[in-house]
Amino acid sequence: MKVFNYSDLSEEAIAKLIQRNVDPANEIRAIVEEVIANVQQHGDAALFDYANKFDNVKLDKLYLDKSELTVIASTVLPEQKTALETAYQNIYKFHQAQLKAEDKVQTMPGVTCWRELRPIEKVGLYIPGGTAVLPSTFLMLGIPARIAGCHEIVVCSPPQKNGKVNAFIAYVALLLGIDKIYLAGGSQAIAAMAYGTKSITKVDKIFGPGNQFVTKAKTIIQSTTTTAIDMPAGPSEVLVIADDTAKPAYIAADLLAQAEHGIDSQAILVTTSQKIAEETLIEIEKQLPVLPRAEIVKQALDNSYIVVSNTLDEAMQFSNLYAPEHLILATENWQLLTEKIVNAGSVFLGNLTPESAGDYASGTNHTLPTSSYAKAYSGVSVDSFVKKITFQHITTDGLNNIGSSIEVLADMEGLHAHKNAVAIRMKN
Repeated sequence: MKVFNYSDLSEEAIAKLIQRNVDPANEIRAIVEEVIANVQQHGDAALFDYANKFDNVKLDKLYLDKSELTVIASTVLPEQKTALETAYQNIYKFHQAQLKAEDKVQTMPGVTCWRELRPIEKVGLYIPGGTAVLPSTFLMLGIPARIAGCHEIVVCSPPQKNGKVNAFIAYVALLLGIDKIYLAGGSQAIAAMAYGTKSITKVDKIFGPGNQFVTKAKTIIQSTTTTAIDMPAGPSEVLVIADDTAKPAYIAADLLAQAEHGIDSQAILVTTSQKIAEETLIEIEKQLPVLPRAEIVKQALDNSYIVVSNTLDEAMQFSNLYAPEHLILATENWQLLTEKIVNAGSVFLGNLTPESAGDYASGTNHTLPTSSYAKAYSGVSVDSFVKKITFQHITTDGLNNIGSSIEVLADMEGLHAHKNAVAIRMKN
């Protein structure tokens, strides 16, 4: 990991440093556009071909049904079931609290306005299955979809070499009451859910993180179809802010945890202490060799770096510019910093709160905006799976109170039919 001094960095240098997952030559876009067009034109046939090409598996059919998922899930060990169920319960409890009816508001006597929730009817969940299979992502997406009451939940996940899905994915499907998983991964799965195929239903909104190809497919789909997306959630990232009250062993563990997601993940440390920076690098060297995914981690760390700042305020300034998916405040003084956080997907406070807690079982959602999109997007929640429809009702008194204002405003804009729609009611 390279080490930079914040005071030595110009605005241009910082802008370059915080940039990630760029596609300057549009190479990824060109590949993804070809995949999308192929799926749109050939449907299921294209998905079979891509499973053979990208997943190295020749499929007989594109889905697993409930009976098959039950058999696959039967191999999950009791302690593994308990862990998944604990995560399910905590995630459910946190997200259930988000489902709240809003009060009706009387903006003027006789004029009442309010909003009501309606679930998005058909949603698509993409569950990654590349270098790591993520049943936790299935929980993070499936639980709020169930709480919201979505009528149809389409699930796509890449097939394993045996043409099935991981047993943990199958067990989560049973927990969620989902009877079918489609064996499609990558940008082709996103295209299938956006356009629909003979096997896969076209959905109204697509959820789920993925690599740069998946993220690019989602952004293209959002701009070219009527299917919405949750956010551009691409390769994972963490930024740790640390002062001299932090523990280098913990910091190193958090950085390595993020780096093991994939070679395009990024792990950043911003610290006020040169000593902490040096000791963290030593700890990384100690902890790295025992990791099964050490080779992936090394490549991710080549993309990562440390910034030494003069103050915690400077560290926070850098963090807000970077807009991290995950932000860890590795300091005993985290209470002094939380109000200064402007851009972050999810925040982990103090030395005893690892980012892994949010990834798995604390209850918060781990599907979060990456690549600086935390400047404009929130993480997935129950709100992501519902629409909020406005209602209004006006009585006779209300029309008399508000009518003249509407007429004047309509007249100001030269929209006389609008004015007449009020005037005709006030005459009768």
